[in-house]
Order: sequence, then C-alpha cells, then structure tokens
Amino acid sequence: MRVAETFVSLQGEGERQGMPCFFLRLSGCNLRCAWCDTEYSFEKGTDRSVDEVVKEIADSGLSYVCVTGGEPLLQKEELIPLLEILAAADIHVDIETNGTIPFDDVSAYASICMDVKCPSSGEMSDLSLLSSLTEKDCLKFVIGDEADYLYMVEVLAAHKPKAPVCITPVFGTDTKWLVETIIAERLPVRFQLQLHKVVHVQ
Repeated sequence: MRVAETFVSLQGEGERQGMPCFFLRLSGCNLRCAWCDTEYSFEKGTDRSVDEVVKEIADSGLSYVCVTGGEPLLQKEELIPLLEILAAADIHVDIETNGTIPFDDVSAYASICMDVKCPSSGEMSDLSLLSSLTEKDCLKFVIGDEADYLYMVEVLAAHKPKAPVCITPVFGTDTKWLVETIIAERLPVRFQLQLHKVVHVQ
C-alpha cells in the first residue's frame, strides 16, 4: 500500500477525541477541498507491505488505529487484508473517509468516520452512503460559514443518520457564532475543535 506517513498522536476529532492513537495516513485523494490541510498526501508516499505496517502498529503498543488520508478507501484492495489482521488482534480501527466511496465491505472491521463535504469545500459527498452508517460510526461536518451550517441542517433533516454527529469549524475561523447557533437551536450534535492543532501535537 502507498503510505504518506505514520505517527502517534492524540485523536483530534470524532467520537474518540483525545485518545492516544496510531495514525496511518494513506496516499492519494479523489477530491481537492478548498481548505484541505494535508495536500502533501495527494502524491507523497512510500510503498509499504501489510506486514511492515502491522509490525509498526504492534511496536507502538497502541490498540487504537486511525486510517486516514487523503482518501484511504482508494486503496481498499490493499487495506482490507490489514483490517482483517487488526480486527483479529482486537485493535480498534477508525477509517476517516470523504464519503465518496462505498464502505460496506470494510465496516465489519472498523468504525467509519464520514466527513460530509459542505459547500465551502468546493466538493460533494455521496449522501446515499449515509444510510450505511450505524451507531458505532461517526458523521462529521467541517463548517466554514453559514451556508455550510444550513447545508448540514438540511442533510440531517433529510437523511436522519444513525451515527452521532460531530461539527468542526474550519481551523482559524471564528467559532462564536457556530457555538451560539448550536445552543440556540438545541442541535443534537457534538461541537469540536481540532484538538491536535490546539495542543500542537503532530
């Protein structure tokens, strides 16, 4: 598999925010979001075998792995054998995906964190995939402005996903209005800042 980087840090977002985690960032992405902060993963990378990655995870001493990108499901054929090994070793895996590639065939081995692309990103997720999410998964919206917020409200009302919802503002933007709106409208969502950036880890 083509690997952009591996590292150990705190999970910065999602249902397991704050937990020590082994990150496996795979290379390649099929989107070009306007506010992307990992553009280096589009091309950068080295070829690694499944056995090499498994050993590095084992050596880390962690039982929580986040597979991210880029878009990791572009390498699904290479990823599934790794997921099978990690599941057998009782290692929990989160897969962060942009919601453009079906994930039914990997959800048996991992929790899915689907990042629904809002208008300010300049891209769009496949909203039909929301029906595949379960309570063990996570649904994330990165909010840059009011149009993004209104889009999120529309998506949640139309699809009523089973997965818990996390809202993250675009890093560096004013968050006061977003917090106040969530409270005023009593939205059943979890507001999050990107913890790994706030505490400057990795």
